[in-house]
Amino acid sequence: IGRRYTIAISMFSSAAAMMALSQARTLPTILVLAFVVAMVSELYRPAATALIGDLVQPEQRLAAFGMYRFAINLGFAIGPATAGFLADRSFFYLFAGDAVTSFVYGIVALVALPHGVRSSGKDEKPAEGVRVALRDRRFVFFLAATLFLTLVEFQVHSTFPLHIAKLGYAPTIYGVLISINGVMIVLFELLITSWTQRFPPQPLIALGYSLTGIGYAMTGIADSVPFLAFTVTIWTLGEMTWAPVTGAYVTGLAPERYRGRYMGLWHSTFSLGMLLGPFLGTLLYAKSPAALWITCLAVGLVAAALALVKPKVKAGVA
Repeated sequence: IGRRYTIAISMFSSAAAMMALSQARTLPTILVLAFVVAMVSELYRPAATALIGDLVQPEQRLAAFGMYRFAINLGFAIGPATAGFLADRSFFYLFAGDAVTSFVYGIVALVALPHGVRSSGKDEKPAEGVRVALRDRRFVFFLAATLFLTLVEFQVHSTFPLHIAKLGYAPTIYGVLISINGVMIVLFELLITSWTQRFPPQPLIALGYSLTGIGYAMTGIADSVPFLAFTVTIWTLGEMTWAPVTGAYVTGLAPERYRGRYMGLWHSTFSLGMLLGPFLGTLLYAKSPAALWITCLAVGLVAAALALVKPKVKAGVA
């Protein structure tokens, strides 16, 4: 149906689901509707990233994904303050505001966005696109690297605040430290992207994944706010290195007609890490905080090594 209609359907469905969630009053209803909101609101993401790959030339992809990230992070910077302003007046306004912005995005998609690459399902066997992607050994290694990276990355919402609390600091310190990440990305990521686009993607991804593992590992020895801020700076530098490159890298690996499928698998792998990372991290942290931070280093370096793999491709094999 094309990227445009996929994005529009996602946004209109998200608006409706969010308004329904605002009226939920029982736990089972909240759980069901929260699942529906998450499902429909995330449908746009593979289509949006695939559309970027459709619209720009290969030499422009890294800059384009950097600008896309800039827009998202600018929204993250503005969103919490806006949410606090609305919540002070009524929590319903939070749901309504989310629904309105989703609806507006859907209108913009229909009016202003092109369809992007479309292919006919008649010419394709069931799940053919996924099979092609999973036969792409370089892409499979990248998916494995992504999973390992996200296991580390999403400690930011689980064991990282636990560690800050264990050190005796107030929750506001966690907010200040996280804000360093957002401010650095908004101020510096595009500048870093303009410099890194002259290099091949795999070493950059590996460097970013390594810095992420090192930054989180250093949390285990950080015992002051300045030291904690330094660790945030390290893993934020890692994020600013790998994040714009990865979207461009997946676009380059994917055959044009399967670009959406590649993006979908990549985003699904990212979400799997988001699911597993906090769960496994808190289990390990409960047993031994030191073991967790050492594991973050090891897993980050494994992710970097997987990102560097360049398997030999047999003739006639994707």
